[in-house]
Amino acid sequence: MAQPIIDQPVVDSHHHIWRLKETPWLQGPSVPRIFGDYEPLRRDYSITDYMAEAVPCGVAKSVYVQVNVGPGKEVEEVQWVQSAADQHGFPHAITAFADLSAPGVGEVIDREMACGNVRAIRQQMHWHEKVQNRFAAAPDIIAGANWRRGLKEVGSRGLMFELQVFPSQMVHAIQLVRDFPDITFILIHAGMLEDRSESGWAFWAEGVREMADCPNVIVKLTGFGTFERRCSEALWAPVVRQTVDLFGPSRCLFGSNFPVEKLWTTYPQLLAVMRGCLSVYSQAEQREIFHDVAVRSYKLEAG
Repeated sequence: MAQPIIDQPVVDSHHHIWRLKETPWLQGPSVPRIFGDYEPLRRDYSITDYMAEAVPCGVAKSVYVQVNVGPGKEVEEVQWVQSAADQHGFPHAITAFADLSAPGVGEVIDREMACGNVRAIRQQMHWHEKVQNRFAAAPDIIAGANWRRGLKEVGSRGLMFELQVFPSQMVHAIQLVRDFPDITFILIHAGMLEDRSESGWAFWAEGVREMADCPNVIVKLTGFGTFERRCSEALWAPVVRQTVDLFGPSRCLFGSNFPVEKLWTTYPQLLAVMRGCLSVYSQAEQREIFHDVAVRSYKLEAG
């Protein structure tokens, strides 16, 4: 039975802000990308732009996730986001970038952590046979010794790692999280279901099920419009609910993926769709997903 959709404070665990001049992938001629035509994104998107869309919808806290600035500028990126937080009160936590294969990655992370709000590291590892869906140079980088040495630097500092992989990479991802049981991993975009055929769905579900068996993994309910480029409860609810049922509400986090999701929706519509998807769960379970899990995981002040 559907539960009342309660009026509650929301923590957005996954959004971006950027400066166009510092974001190379938004510059130059358009090229095929995972989310289609991105011309509307090719402008500055500031923290005040984000707040104007999110805060009226009840978002009380947020987590910034790195945006792949120019090479060697990741520390400056964190410093800029921290300055926005100091001035405007948003975001409340930062997921920074670090190249875990690079020599001296520990020093880079230390410089990022000096900003105060850094709670996690993301280095996008998703690889796909379709070039436009591919980010990493190879599907199995996370199995390499050099990269894993960098991951130890993340874990030794008490940071989480945000893990972004396709279902075809789950075998390596599951081994990774088992090999590093003391690191909390956040599975981004619910494991990136791209193939909605019967066999594709089953393959995704099996990987997510095995990932959910690892107690050091939590999952972000984000990015559901990436491949369909639509925001609808009918489209999103099956994957949202299966993910929540596998992980349990106490290991799931809501995130908007704004402004990328602006390509096909608005913040009020996205939040309404997610509330509808999650209305089958109790009020306490909804609060876990929309608020409490993010507060615990990113060590935010409760409120």
